[in-house]
Amino acid sequence: QVQLEESGGGLVQAGGSLNLSCVASGLGTFVSYYTGWFRQAPGKEREFVAKVYWRDGSTYYADSVKGRFTISGDITKNTVHLQMTSLKPEDTALYYCHTIHRGGGADYWGRGTLVNVSS
Repeated sequence: QVQLEESGGGLVQAGGSLNLSCVASGLGTFVSYYTGWFRQAPGKEREFVAKVYWRDGSTYYADSVKGRFTISGDITKNTVHLQMTSLKPEDTALYYCHTIHRGGGADYWGRGTLVNVSS
């Protein structure tokens, strides 16, 4: 059974920082997976934030977070992190960890961790 477990959310003032973590289990090695983060703000659709392709280390970011968020991880521990800096109130959302095989097929989601940025 695949499980993604997020942690690290919380309340922070605008301009502050938070680090999110996601530990994945149940798929053996994630080397051929894209693993990353989506978020969903109240009343809005879920949107892509960032992802990493473990095989070559490629990283991808939404334009709204480029230069402020950094995705990293440890494939040996099936763990991915999202370092968030210069946080803005519009970053407030439920952040979900997500993974999908590069070839497509089933994808997997965590339950989410709440990030609340106050102005």
